[in-house]
Amino acid sequence: MSRPPIFITVEGIEGVGKSTHMNFIAERLQARGRSVIQTREPGGTALGEGIRALLLDRAHAGMNADAELLLIFAARAQHVEKVIRPSLAAGNDVLCDRFTDATYAYQGGGRGVGLDRIAVLESFVQRTLRPHLTLLLDAPAGIACARARHRSESDRFEAEDLAFFDRVRAAYLQRSAREPGRFRIVDATQPLDAVRRQIADLVQRMIL
Repeated sequence: MSRPPIFITVEGIEGVGKSTHMNFIAERLQARGRSVIQTREPGGTALGEGIRALLLDRAHAGMNADAELLLIFAARAQHVEKVIRPSLAAGNDVLCDRFTDATYAYQGGGRGVGLDRIAVLESFVQRTLRPHLTLLLDAPAGIACARARHRSESDRFEAEDLAFFDRVRAAYLQRSAREPGRFRIVDATQPLDAVRRQIADLVQRMIL
């Protein structure tokens, strides 16, 4: 008997290869006969994608941290109610490129927003909804940011300095240490094949 629908999130700082591995994870799930909905945050809905464009636009470089936080949760509220909950209720697995752990890492660790304030919004918007599995693709900020710089022009977050991403990475690792049952850390500095083998093994264990 197959397992009920699962909610998997993929986390990590810029340059760790999240986008590269999303399709691979979906293919592994589909190969086991599972229906998969891929989505992302911020985004996932028309409203969410509009908010994402605002958040990433370097024209808003001076955005207030509280405004940033509230925009992210506004996009998340729409995403949860229009995509994530309905997809799970319909029997689909949901695979999401970033979720609320990113808020704790970027706005909490990176911007210095109080974690208690983030937690209040998390409970308000998500109620009991939490990922079943979170794959944290981890690499030192210097390595990850160097990779990201070789891509297209940097967005508002990618333009942050190395110290910002050091704080974000540290916040991710702190969250993974607090929730070892949900988080699985993947060493993103390994060659692509090695990273995929590790991811495939972790996903396989989740759905057996």
